[in-house]
Amino acid sequence: EGPESLPPLSSEAAVRVLQGRMKGIQGHCNSCYMDAALFSLFSCTSVLDSMLFMPFPLCDRNVQGILRDEIVNPLRRTGFVRASSVMHLREQLTDKGQCSSFTNAEKDPEEFLNLIMQQILGIEPLLKLQSGGQKEHECYCYQIFMDKQEDLVVPDVQQLVERSFLSSDLKLVEIPSCFIIQMPRFGKEYKMFSKIIPSLELDITDLLLDSPRECCLCGDVATLECS
Repeated sequence: EGPESLPPLSSEAAVRVLQGRMKGIQGHCNSCYMDAALFSLFSCTSVLDSMLFMPFPLCDRNVQGILRDEIVNPLRRTGFVRASSVMHLREQLTDKGQCSSFTNAEKDPEEFLNLIMQQILGIEPLLKLQSGGQKEHECYCYQIFMDKQEDLVVPDVQQLVERSFLSSDLKLVEIPSCFIIQMPRFGKEYKMFSKIIPSLELDITDLLLDSPRECCLCGDVATLECS
């Protein structure tokens, strides 16, 4: 018998299963970066379920099993994951990674994603980006970098992604199979925005390299782009 496969929670089920006290992933010892990442990646979407089942060439089956059976399946079944389960994963990441502080220190989510996707599961990068016409580079997630902008008080994700790509002169080389976006810094010392509105759909038309687009003046296919 193969490993158990539970589907992600759909809209009504998500509200029923995930709302209320003692729901979500229990925090412990600076685990918030990992808790938030795991919840976002698996609670209500199956886009990355290959991480839980695929026998990737470099895949560590023990870590894959902990992720699937101790974290994702309980989250989808009951809406709650114990801190001890996440600590079990963190201990394994400490053993496998180059860093000894995964069990106690606060990390950047990107560091966690790179370790688990690249080194432990051996997944191909999800994003191909090009900056200023230079050589393309590959990555697993995109972190929004931008200067403080006075006209954005309560921005949505669409606005942040567009402005971040514009300020870094970035383009997506191709439509990504999965677009993981890390919001601007939100630490104890500094909060760029007090709130960010989730964009339920993301329009990447203007972010794609060499994508045919409409001229804003005449409506024909555009031949020039003004930033």
